[in-house]
Amino acid sequence: MFGSLISWLIKKRFHQIELFMKYPHEVQDELFEKLIRSAQNTEWGKKYGYSSVNNYEDYCERVPVSDYDSLQPWIERVRSGEQNVLWHSDIKHFAKSSGTTSGRSKFIPVSSEAFEDCHYKAGKDLICIYLNMRPESDLFQGKGVVMGGSHTINEINNETYYTGDLSAILMNNLPFWVEFYRTPSLSIALMSEWEEKIEKMAAITMTHDVTNISGVPSWSLLLLKRILEISGKTDISEVWPNLEVFFHGGVSFLPYRDQFRKIISSEKMFYMETYNASEGFFGIQDCPNSTDMLLMLDYGIFYEFMPVGELGTVSPKTIPLHEVNTGVNYAMIISTNGGLWRYMIGDTVVFTSVNPYRIKITGRTKHFINAFGEELIVDNAERALKIAAEKCSTAVTEYTAAPVYIDDDTRACHQWLIEFENEPDNLGYFTETLDNALKSLNSDYEAKRYKDMVLQRPEVISVPKRTFYNWLKMKGKLGGQHKVPRLSNDRLIINEILEMMKNHQYNP
Repeated sequence: MFGSLISWLIKKRFHQIELFMKYPHEVQDELFEKLIRSAQNTEWGKKYGYSSVNNYEDYCERVPVSDYDSLQPWIERVRSGEQNVLWHSDIKHFAKSSGTTSGRSKFIPVSSEAFEDCHYKAGKDLICIYLNMRPESDLFQGKGVVMGGSHTINEINNETYYTGDLSAILMNNLPFWVEFYRTPSLSIALMSEWEEKIEKMAAITMTHDVTNISGVPSWSLLLLKRILEISGKTDISEVWPNLEVFFHGGVSFLPYRDQFRKIISSEKMFYMETYNASEGFFGIQDCPNSTDMLLMLDYGIFYEFMPVGELGTVSPKTIPLHEVNTGVNYAMIISTNGGLWRYMIGDTVVFTSVNPYRIKITGRTKHFINAFGEELIVDNAERALKIAAEKCSTAVTEYTAAPVYIDDDTRACHQWLIEFENEPDNLGYFTETLDNALKSLNSDYEAKRYKDMVLQRPEVISVPKRTFYNWLKMKGKLGGQHKVPRLSNDRLIINEILEMMKNHQYNP
């Protein structure tokens, strides 16, 4: 009975997905019109004259590209109890999103429309697309494990508001029948004390027949390793013989893929890429042999794209979906049914196809190294690390990198702190291989490395295991969506970690 219902839902939804794949521009144009009209009587809409916005050109001319800092005063009004500020319907949920580079949390408003038309719809689509790719799946014969965060309840002016990780807010509002297909109980899944939660989740979930896991790779890997420690097993397939898929997002899976394969030997195991954030759900892998993601165009999100060369300019140029080209690095800008307007989410993407529109994430607008004109992005770094790790028969667990600037005693270079699964036999050879791979992947880096004229060979420091875990713990950022910044154009983060190690503020 349940299988028949799922099959019906798949066919029904796939017809809709095929429609936006076939008519992407019409779907986005219609969505743009709906968003503008829905918000024209809000405080924001009145300020920017939404009632007389007739086209995309009007919109760009009137509404500035925004980031969280520029929207924060408006969001704080909503958090203090005002409504009809950024969006027309009442907003009582705020997804807490915190970057590791800042102590200040972001609170992203989540409307009822964003819940239904974006996040929940995406969850259903994720299953539908997966089952379409793998019709032989036994996904619902067992349970799912979700590595979520935690949430809190606040009361303002006798009104109840909810804040927390988006995953926790979503889990707390799922239909009751979902509980039959997930483990552990919500009381454990939503615990805020992360280390205790890992212990309890490991002890309980290992006793269930788990077919699927979802979450950020770094924290999911931590859970799986703890399960192996408790069970005394060497392979997750011995604990969960019917495990078949890991739905992952939040960070690039490339550095973690080999680590997962090392502890999950099952040949039926599938890894499915997603692109989701507190601000919205944007992409889902829809081809079994490619990790490129289909850009989901009917989730209440209107997309714009800014060539990365425009970042930081006085009047940055943006383009709508129908003007993008493949192979160009863009900063993604969204307008949403949660009241984010021309919001620069902070990710950079490249289109791998425009028929249909498929993307891959290349990095962050603030996570790069361009201290000397080398324009090193996260995508370059992770591909180069994978090449070096394979040649040296090791795996990179975590890493961060930053420039070393020129002074009287120091020549310019890049400094890498790397936590290895197993120490390379020859760190010098690993460094050389990493350097050569970066040269082959990035012509700007190669030019700056020419005869050591601008950049010297990189410096790689192998750090003890759990170094990055303990740094996140020291910063109060364990669990949830927190992650290690990969590349920085300054030395703030890398110096903090080096200082922590120097003072032995960690548990080896």
